[in-house]
Amino acid sequence: STQLAAMSMAKRSGGILSYDPNLRLPLWPSEQAARDGIMSIWDQADIIKISEDEITFLTGGDDHNDDNVVLNKLYHPNLKLLIVTEGSKGCRYYTKEFKGRVPGVKSKSVDTTGAGDAFVSGILNCLASDLNLFKDEERLREALLFANACGAITVTERGAIPALPTKEAVLKLVKLVAAS
Repeated sequence: STQLAAMSMAKRSGGILSYDPNLRLPLWPSEQAARDGIMSIWDQADIIKISEDEITFLTGGDDHNDDNVVLNKLYHPNLKLLIVTEGSKGCRYYTKEFKGRVPGVKSKSVDTTGAGDAFVSGILNCLASDLNLFKDEERLREALLFANACGAITVTERGAIPALPTKEAVLKLVKLVAAS
């Protein structure tokens, strides 16, 4: 109820709501309770970040690689951006105007804990500087590369919090990727 009240207040004040279901089945009484709980607030979000496994789970077993599954079953009219993370392979993105894929950033993985959180913080950092990111595919792709780099750096160390990168480290990695 606290989350729902906060979401309602943010929406009323013009805030942008980002949602990462971060599915952890042991925290739910059942799979159906998890599915129902996640989907109960789905239509409130402006940005949703999901993993391939979460697509399969939320759609009842459909192919997570199928754009039509994502668009027909998970995209909703109020959504500004739906992102599907694919680990080291990068991410896919869907907006009202366009869809596409941004390749991953190569790194040596030690611990994947926190990679999704780092990714989300990366895209939200970019969005905080550019609220029109959803409308310009080139800028969106740059922001998603930044987010991918955040995740790539995070997996190179153990632990979610200690491994989170600085903005400078991410920009340095993005510059290296762009140069190659």
